[in-house]
Amino acid sequence: MAITANVDWRTELGGGYHVALVQAGTFTSDAGTVFGPVPRIMWERLVADELNPDATLTQALNCLLVETPSGRVLVETGIGDRMDPQRRQHRGVRGEWIVPALRMAGFDPDTVDLVALSHLHFDHAGGLLAADGKPAFPRARVVAQRVEWEFALGDNPRLQASYEQDELRLAQQFAQSGVVDGGSEVMPGVEVIQTGGHSGGHQAVAIHGPGGTVGFFGDLCMRPWSAQPRWIPSFDDFPLTSVEVKASLFRRAAEEGWTVVLSHEPRRPIGRFTADRDRFRFEHL
Repeated sequence: MAITANVDWRTELGGGYHVALVQAGTFTSDAGTVFGPVPRIMWERLVADELNPDATLTQALNCLLVETPSGRVLVETGIGDRMDPQRRQHRGVRGEWIVPALRMAGFDPDTVDLVALSHLHFDHAGGLLAADGKPAFPRARVVAQRVEWEFALGDNPRLQASYEQDELRLAQQFAQSGVVDGGSEVMPGVEVIQTGGHSGGHQAVAIHGPGGTVGFFGDLCMRPWSAQPRWIPSFDDFPLTSVEVKASLFRRAAEEGWTVVLSHEPRRPIGRFTADRDRFRFEHL
């Protein structure tokens, strides 16, 4: 099956490379935690028209569908279908999970060859498992950093709070065999870039075609204001690393003219970075 028109955005990079965006539902996050140390007086005007009555922001679960000459790739899996109703309500989860969203876009989950995860937090790796606990993408190699698995299943109480360890142990049985160590071309034209910062083994994903590059920076770049390297959420596990790597990675994307997809922006998630002194601006496309 080819990618259909039932996607939120699509582009062609030439040479048989096609990239599409599918939003696998939404959830909510406390607005203050999203902005971390940034004072409310500086950020409130940016979200005045989307701030919910309970001071949360609605966050999209943005996933990428990638057709390449070598195979089909899914970037991120969203929250999935295994969260109980009470927790779904607490986290404000709404909408279809990734498998029905993929089918609407013309992708059969059984034809996905590779799943690339920026990291293993619940809202990115939750869709690895179907409701019955079996692999949602039975043919796919699952690509995450080896060190991310180590952090995710470790015993540090600060880090444990960021991961659904029971779910990840189920997924580990089939998913951990696809680990990578550092930057790697995991399929021709599909690059993962180890970043750390948001989590210990966080990675970005870049799809390179003859006509350009699409970059997905996971939770290093959730929303438009994330383009400012020093604006980081309070749930970054290694904030100083985030600041440093955002500056260098965003500079590369700006200089090379990458198209950038934001991980949690619900309305206008596609754009490019432009340099602005020692920081960057996200310009919507």
